[in-house]
Amino acid sequence: MALFELTKDEGVAVINMANGANKQNFEFAKGLNQLFDEILTDTEIYSIIITSSDEKNFCQGIDIDWLMEKYEKKDFKSMKAFLYAMNDVFKRLLLMPVPVIAAINGHAFGNGAMLACACDFRFMKKDRGYFCFPEVDINIPFLPGMIAFVRKAIPEYKFNELKLTGKKVSAQELFEHHVIEKASDNQAALMMDALSFAKTLKKNRNIFAEHKKRMYKKIIEVIDTQDPEYINSMNLFVS
Repeated sequence: MALFELTKDEGVAVINMANGANKQNFEFAKGLNQLFDEILTDTEIYSIIITSSDEKNFCQGIDIDWLMEKYEKKDFKSMKAFLYAMNDVFKRLLLMPVPVIAAINGHAFGNGAMLACACDFRFMKKDRGYFCFPEVDINIPFLPGMIAFVRKAIPEYKFNELKLTGKKVSAQELFEHHVIEKASDNQAALMMDALSFAKTLKKNRNIFAEHKKRMYKKIIEVIDTQDPEYINSMNLFVS
C-alpha cells in the first residue's frame, strides 16, 4: 500500500498521506522526502498542499509501536536514521522554495501537529478533528529544533499552554489564536479553501527560498547543532 498519493491541480501539488492514521516511521520520512524531490523537478508547480485521504486523521505523529520495537531490540541505528530523516522533512518544509499549506482534515497529534507547524500556512476543518501535543503525558520531550519551529507557527502564550497541558484544541480555537488561516466547515470546504489560497501564491522560487532561508536561519541552526546531542545519545524519553 502506498503511503502517499500525489496529484496536481493546475500549479498546485497535492500530497495526500494515504495510510490511515499516517503514523511516522522511517519509510514515512523517506517517502515524503522523495516526493519533495519529485515535486521540485516540476517547474510548473508553484505551491504544495499536504493533507490526508483519511477524513478522521491528518497525521497521528510518530509510530510509537515501530519506535518501541526498535528501542527494545536496541536498534538505535534505525531510530537515529528515522529522527534525522524527519528532521530533513522539517528542514525542507522550512526552506521549501514554494509555499506549503497544511490542510488539516482530521486529528493532528504530536509529530503530526509539528508537521503542520513546519508548513508555511495551515487550514483545518472544524466539523471533526483535534490538534494536540500529547508528549507531556507520554513522557517524550520535544527536541530543541521542534520547539524552535513550532514557535514560528503558534503564538508563544498558546504554545506554552498546548505544550505543557497536552490539551486538545479544535479548528475554531486555533483560528482564534492565529494558528490557522481558516476553520473550514467540512472536508469539501477545507480543500476548496486550501486550493483557492494556494492558487494565489504564484511566487518566484528564488526570492521565496531566500526569504525563508533568512527567516528561519536560526531555527535551522538549532536543528543542526542542538538536536544531534539528544538523537546521538538516544536521550529521547523521560521515565
